[in-house]
Amino acid sequence: MMKMEGGVFTFGAGGYGQLGHNSTSHEINPRKVFELMGSIVTQIACGRQHTSAFVPSSGRIYSFGLGGNGQLGTGSTSNRKSPFTVKGNWFPYNGQCPPDTDSEEYFCVKRIFSGGDQSFSHYSNRQNCGPPDDFRCPDPSKQIWTVNEALIQKWLSYPSGRLPVEIANEIDGTFSSSGCLNGSFLAVSNDDHYRTGTRFSGVDMNAARLLFHKLIQPDHPQISQQVAASLEKNLIPKLTSSLPDVEALRFYLTLPECPLMSDSNNFTTIAIPFGTALVNLEKAPLKVLENWWSVLEPPLFLKIVELFKEVVVHLLKLYKIGIPPSERRIFNNFLHTALKVLEILHRVNEKSGQIIQYDKFYIHEVQELIDIRNDYINWVQQQAYGMLADIPVTICTYPFVFDAQAKTTLLQTDAVLQMQMAIDQAHRQNVSSLFLPVIESVNPCLILVVRRENIVGDAMEVLRKTKNIDYKKPLKVIFVGEDAVDAGGVRKEFFLLIMRELLDPKYGMFRYYEDSRLIWFSDKTFEDSDLFHLIGVICGLAIYNFTIVDLHFPLALYKKLLKKKPSLDDLKELVPDVGRSMQQLLDYPEDDVEETFCLNFTITVENFGATEVKELVLNGADTAVNKQNRQEFVDAYVDYIFNKSVASLFDAFHAGFHKVCGGKVLQLFQPNELQAMVIGNTNYDWKELEKNTEYKGEYWAEHPTIKIFWEVFHELPLEKKKQFLLFLTGSDRIPILGMKSLKLVIQSTGGGEEYLPVSHTCFNLLDLPKYKDKETLRSKLIQAIDHNEGFSLI
Repeated sequence: MMKMEGGVFTFGAGGYGQLGHNSTSHEINPRKVFELMGSIVTQIACGRQHTSAFVPSSGRIYSFGLGGNGQLGTGSTSNRKSPFTVKGNWFPYNGQCPPDTDSEEYFCVKRIFSGGDQSFSHYSNRQNCGPPDDFRCPDPSKQIWTVNEALIQKWLSYPSGRLPVEIANEIDGTFSSSGCLNGSFLAVSNDDHYRTGTRFSGVDMNAARLLFHKLIQPDHPQISQQVAASLEKNLIPKLTSSLPDVEALRFYLTLPECPLMSDSNNFTTIAIPFGTALVNLEKAPLKVLENWWSVLEPPLFLKIVELFKEVVVHLLKLYKIGIPPSERRIFNNFLHTALKVLEILHRVNEKSGQIIQYDKFYIHEVQELIDIRNDYINWVQQQAYGMLADIPVTICTYPFVFDAQAKTTLLQTDAVLQMQMAIDQAHRQNVSSLFLPVIESVNPCLILVVRRENIVGDAMEVLRKTKNIDYKKPLKVIFVGEDAVDAGGVRKEFFLLIMRELLDPKYGMFRYYEDSRLIWFSDKTFEDSDLFHLIGVICGLAIYNFTIVDLHFPLALYKKLLKKKPSLDDLKELVPDVGRSMQQLLDYPEDDVEETFCLNFTITVENFGATEVKELVLNGADTAVNKQNRQEFVDAYVDYIFNKSVASLFDAFHAGFHKVCGGKVLQLFQPNELQAMVIGNTNYDWKELEKNTEYKGEYWAEHPTIKIFWEVFHELPLEKKKQFLLFLTGSDRIPILGMKSLKLVIQSTGGGEEYLPVSHTCFNLLDLPKYKDKETLRSKLIQAIDHNEGFSLI
């Protein structure tokens, strides 16, 4: 290795003295050759086990190492452990020959070479000599081509049409060589060899994007065609899983920026083969590439994710049109490759604390392009029996691409499967009981017989005796003394009534936070854990039976159900003023935190009218909060509120919830998606609501009363519209599948205009009198909405 200052460093095997350190030791680190210090060396050359060096100031060549074949040029076959002058009448360029000598007998070195057990030099005599080569100053004409501004300008300067042969060869040579692309787009501002290593690529990604977009233009299709052909036929087919150095990975980072990769015409010829090479990388180089991805700017990382999402959608569209049987195997390989690349990128994203939001991996078209239910069944079979030859790639293997609606379909499919299995088992047991009287017959449904006046006690009594398998059966509810058949409406009413009862302050199970209008477990309740277990079961049954419930918990509950830790953001949601105070503590810029805030590791809580101080850590009362430990204090505070203070109560809730809803599918959900499954969401689409409404009696979509009803409704402010939903359905939120899954029914009534509209919450049914004018309808509707009781903890 030669430095710009002209010093020589050697390292590696030194058994024959070829390192020049006057020893035969090996060197694992670069070490400067002492004998050449003070001389500026401008050329070095290495043979099999010997080294040559040229010093232009004296014109001399030095050699060291193995000399058994005379390759050192010292006049003997001895080895040399330190630099020794090569014999010859050498003189420096522009130097003077010794007096009284023939200048033709002296030689000026142009360039030295070594290889194998030989050494050579190019030289000239005194009259014809030119300056010797300087290896420290690379000759641009002898370097590999790299994609840069000057080269692109040169290529683009040729008019559209057939490219000259030499230009086509230049483009082909550049884009057929991984070395050329790896040497392109380097961040010249970084010293230390472009700062390349396992953590940094040394690549200027913005330069890569700009230059690729400058090169690939519609006005120059012949250039795009040549680049595509070179990538397809020469570069990508030659890629190997093992690479000689981290620098050889650079083009894996930059090539996705090329617009040709995002052209669907090139997916099967360039993007997918590129993805295959990426997936096939050995563990060590792939780990380096993952490190490089992890420090990309979000838009650059998203670019790679979007590329392979587009590939997946393209392939699924082809699949929906129809793939010939002879091509299905290669199609499955293509789809597997694209999804596998996304899986690697998703893993990087999660490990790096989400470079981009998790929902950027969602492929919303999945629901339209595949049968999710069938895909899930295939996936279940693969889990049970392994990969079967006749089963295609299952998207369920890559659940991070599913959006909330797709996951809901999965959960519903799982629920139906579990219910069907429970029903089948019940039927088998009932058949057996005909022949074996000792076997008790069972109901294929989970039957809850409850009294309205004792709904909590009756439900708890039945569910306490219920076996785990029975929770998977379809739920049917019977109110004692009522003849209604439960086609879904009675079940919905049961959920509404029991949640209203359980949230009643008389139980003291939950604490209501005025500022956020949210509830959390009360650590001062006298109720035992059975009631918390019951609420967990009720929430699980609501999900399993596709019914939303009005439950005003913060997002932290759903994080904990999915084994994710609550954070300061959750404290801000539940107790905004305390959350803001904690953030102010963390953001305080000065060093006098202890004197300014006067805090220690304790929390003050109310205990039946009195205050009580709880220590957050051991000896917390004696531990002051300062600049160094303030993050620990905030973490401990959050942990106390959401975990320690309510551990036994939440554990009971968790056990009840997972008794019904436990399973692999639930773990696919993000906390906010699970929350929407339980309580619905607020993605309102009021036109969709109107479009999906059904009419009974004398009403139809164009009836005059219906027309003025929708005119009045759409003119209502958002809060009134939400109140209408609460009035009609029992919740001001909508199911996770959106307005299209919320079926309203409006029927005519025989009463006059003096009557108010009446809602039948269990059936989403509105009795609407035949109002003749808009103002009367508006007044009566708002009056009915405002007098709706609703229910909550308050």
